[in-house]
Amino acid sequence: MRIPVVDSNNQPLMPTTPARARKWVESGKAIKRWSDCGQYYMQLTVEPSGYVTQDIVIGIDPSKRYSGIGVQSAKFTLYTAHLILPFQIVCDRMDARQLMRRGRRGRRINRKIEFSKRAHRQKRFTNRRQNKLPPSIRANRQLELRSVSELCKIYPITQIRYEYVRADVDLTSGRKQAKSGKGFSPVMVGQKWMLVQLEQFAPVIKIEGYQTSNTRKHLGLEKNKVDKAKAEFSTHAVDGVAIAASHFVEYRKYHLCSVDGANWFGSVSITLAPFYVIRRPPFSRRQLHLMVPVSGGIRRKYGGSVTRHGLRKGDLVNSPKGIGYVSGDTEKQISVSDANWKRLGQIASSKVTLIQRSTGLIVAC
Repeated sequence: MRIPVVDSNNQPLMPTTPARARKWVESGKAIKRWSDCGQYYMQLTVEPSGYVTQDIVIGIDPSKRYSGIGVQSAKFTLYTAHLILPFQIVCDRMDARQLMRRGRRGRRINRKIEFSKRAHRQKRFTNRRQNKLPPSIRANRQLELRSVSELCKIYPITQIRYEYVRADVDLTSGRKQAKSGKGFSPVMVGQKWMLVQLEQFAPVIKIEGYQTSNTRKHLGLEKNKVDKAKAEFSTHAVDGVAIAASHFVEYRKYHLCSVDGANWFGSVSITLAPFYVIRRPPFSRRQLHLMVPVSGGIRRKYGGSVTRHGLRKGDLVNSPKGIGYVSGDTEKQISVSDANWKRLGQIASSKVTLIQRSTGLIVAC
């Protein structure tokens, strides 16, 4: 295991050993820090001995509901993460928004008069030619980008490797398909947009699925293909590590005087590394009112991140029930939930103390 290090100006340096990091803290040469992605690191208070760095690569295994991230150097696995993507939550909320909007427009129109005199607003533009990303796909990719940006702040990243899904053309219909032949996958949508965004952090290399599989098997890593929703290293983070490791090992052909063949070249060491489960706080954003009115036709306000006690939803707090995240409030109490967003209890606001303001991420070890 290695501890990330940054200098006094927040420039990433090569990671160090835990023993050396402890000595730095005890002597006052460094102070403890925690990144938004849950990683513990050191910030030097003195001038570092040097700025020479080695290759450190981020591997990203994108998916529809879960993604895996791995950070790898030639000798150590530095970081692994399992991302719970907000795809289904965003889809459900967009459907609810459509229903609410349709209801409002339906109530606005007077159907007792003839059609030509009704208050139908004509379309102002053609909304089918904007080439925009669907909100669910954008939310998935933005969570991956947020994690990568936090890692680039504490590691001297030299390259990012991204698993790219290809599309083939069906010769019978002339339409594009995924390689599996089942049509377009949500993972494919927005890949080019994602690659452009990643270029802002480091050079990007596209890796195909078969390369990830071959590298994983060569390194002797096992993948859980039965329950991919399980938040463990062997579901998606293992592919992130394999993708990052493909920078250091490569299967290629060779030619000798009388022999042609192929073999693996290079070396990399896969070691134990911190594993984190990252997701967005699943509280509802501010809405005008509830979808279904209560008795009397009155609809109360719904959603929002602000509470009545000076805290925000997603803030990390300490309470008699344990350390957790603010998930709601009442007139005198605050709801505290764990990293899985299961409520620990409703606690009096006077007994809850703030540890850290919300970063927009929920991180569990």
